[in-house]
Amino acid sequence: MTSAQTDRVAVGKAVARSEDPSILTGSERYLDDLTLPDAVEVVLVRSTLAHGRIDSIETDEAAAMPGVVGVYTAADLRLKPFRALPLTPEEMSRPPLAEGTVRFVGDVVAAVVARTRAQAVDAAELVFADIDPLPVVVDAEEALADDAPLLFDGTDSNVALEFDFRLEDDVLADAEVVVRGRFLNQRVAPVPLETDAFAAAPDPDTGGLVAWAATQNPHSVRGQLADALGMDESCVQVTTPAVGGSFGAKMFLKAEYVIVSELARRLDRAVRWVPDRSESMVGMTHGRAQIQDVELGLTRDGLFTGLRGRVIADAGAYPVNGAFLPYNTRLMASGVYRIPRIDFLCQSVVTNTTSVAAYRGAGRPEATSLIERIVDMAAAEIGMDPVEIRRRNLIGADEFPYTTATGAVYDVGDYAASLDKALDIAGYDVLRADQEQRRARGDTVQVGVGVCVYVEITAGNMWKEYGALEIGDDGTVTARVGTSSHGQGHETTLAAIVADRFGLPPEEVRVVQSDTKEIPRGLGTMASRTVQIVGSALHRAGGELVDDARLLGAHILDVPVEQVEVVPGVGVGVSGGGDGAATGAGTVSWAELAAAAADPGRRPPGLEGLDKGLFREIDHDQTRATYPFGAHVSVVEVDTETGAVDLVRHIAVDDCGNVINPLLAEGQVHGGIAQGVGQALYEEFVYDDDGNPLTGNLMDYAVGSAAEYPSFEVDRTVTPTPANDLGAKGIGESGTIGATPAVQNAVVDALSPFGVRHVDMPTTPVRVWRAMREAESG
Repeated sequence: MTSAQTDRVAVGKAVARSEDPSILTGSERYLDDLTLPDAVEVVLVRSTLAHGRIDSIETDEAAAMPGVVGVYTAADLRLKPFRALPLTPEEMSRPPLAEGTVRFVGDVVAAVVARTRAQAVDAAELVFADIDPLPVVVDAEEALADDAPLLFDGTDSNVALEFDFRLEDDVLADAEVVVRGRFLNQRVAPVPLETDAFAAAPDPDTGGLVAWAATQNPHSVRGQLADALGMDESCVQVTTPAVGGSFGAKMFLKAEYVIVSELARRLDRAVRWVPDRSESMVGMTHGRAQIQDVELGLTRDGLFTGLRGRVIADAGAYPVNGAFLPYNTRLMASGVYRIPRIDFLCQSVVTNTTSVAAYRGAGRPEATSLIERIVDMAAAEIGMDPVEIRRRNLIGADEFPYTTATGAVYDVGDYAASLDKALDIAGYDVLRADQEQRRARGDTVQVGVGVCVYVEITAGNMWKEYGALEIGDDGTVTARVGTSSHGQGHETTLAAIVADRFGLPPEEVRVVQSDTKEIPRGLGTMASRTVQIVGSALHRAGGELVDDARLLGAHILDVPVEQVEVVPGVGVGVSGGGDGAATGAGTVSWAELAAAAADPGRRPPGLEGLDKGLFREIDHDQTRATYPFGAHVSVVEVDTETGAVDLVRHIAVDDCGNVINPLLAEGQVHGGIAQGVGQALYEEFVYDDDGNPLTGNLMDYAVGSAAEYPSFEVDRTVTPTPANDLGAKGIGESGTIGATPAVQNAVVDALSPFGVRHVDMPTTPVRVWRAMREAESG
């Protein structure tokens, strides 16, 4: 046993989440549950036109309503515009309150503050914005046309960001067969259980501001908010209470946060904003929204020779991080395959719609859908089984680390193993036999089998994070981390990693997060990075603390440090059970060690630096990304008379390296599959030609529930990464990445005897029925 090892007490075991009891009993505190003395409520008045010039805003009648504290427009608050993504043109910055022009249905034109939310809602109904309509563009491809209306003055196009990776030579020149596809990765709404929410109040201690945000990264929000308000960052504290999900939609500074914070400063009291679901559907960012034109070159025996991609991404009215995501799509476009050359052009354009941001997977699901659909089309084109064409092109387990044509450096993988396991669980040959029998009989209900083999990137360009450990005078351990959980179970997972370091039960480890006053720095939670980056930070800090404890224990016990080791459940002691000369007991508890470390007179030579007691902090730098992978098999039944699709089985074999908590990892996969299937079958946020949302509530926007899904069959392979000491990769987004193309491929597979080559998502009954009728008519 080395100085930093103990027998495992928690890691690798299926431990129930410690967070659940308070959530299930209703004692957990979300932002709307917080008691904020003297707080007032704000309701935002949003534009009902997608594009127009503001002529006037009438607020007098609203201001006279009972309980109203004030009604504010851009002219009242004079907030400066801000850019959520600095790479985009400055002209495309967003005014927190619309100034002169509204650019989407949901743009904020006024803020009503009242003593109660009900009073604010009533008053908001009386605010009238007189807006002269302007030409509207809601289609990203049309926004690129020469005659498209420009959304922002001072620009010569609607392009917010472009990534041009086109090659001089023709990447398809060596192909014997070229397969072309045009795919819609449709716009979806994240729909977290808790809508976005924010509150702010003056801080009497600092003269600054205390803010409460339902966010994934309080430190980033603090910095962006301070900049937007012209304040020093040290004068802003951001705290995140319990968060009811995010999926990327609560990642960065919002216009609403700036408005509420400025109101708190002006009114010198707490102000809270909690939107209802309908407001959230149009005001909260959306996801995906890509048009993909793809060409795959291959030989007649199924070997890939080159790929060409053209992606147009809808950034929405004000570009945020969604405008950058096509970069990820291009980076991961090779998927799990050897593709020698890849030619790619990505353009993100603004439209008169809600802004598009990261959504679970953030560019990687779009890449996997792109490559997995075109591979299926290629298999159909040359008459090869879709599994066989994949096998012929998979990167081999002995080829890692592997650098793709787009420059991604895959750390490790065994793609064939995950595919084999998924096919074995599914009973692939039996499924194909059943399919042939149904086709031969001409059954009304046909079966489709879809396969997806995927690889994704986690912790991409976010390799560094803060972690700290401290042993208290009661012998318990406090872990402080720069990430911020919004439902993943970080407290349970990180406590297990720390507990194993010290031989303690996980309940004796306290995880502190989500408060910029408690945590000095942090990048937040995204990109499936917490376990591998923060877990590794705590793992290393724990190793350093154990070394300190052994030195201190050796001094107290008066034995050589080589004879001291961690004693599970106790502290440190003499190896082999020998008695220590100093105590006669042979062990020293963690509480005793903490007391000794805090006393300069009891520290031995070499531990003079423990001025903070038994405390270690680290900014762990992994220096590179990791690449989880897996294979999904989906089985659907399609009613060829009605177009109805029924998902009857879904098998997922994922590989995230070493698993810290199998129960939580499985839960992440289940949730990811549900969202991936939802996009494939049900979900789409739709606008009419005038920019009016047609699916702006949960009556019209279809979110799948447990009633629509079968029991998912999940398993794993384990290929540890060399990138960190834990051998762990991310798992939070894998289910979403693998599920969507597997289901879409299954639907198309069921329809292939009718001449259908592709059906865009969501594969609703209407779309399926139309695809069949169009194929029949030629």
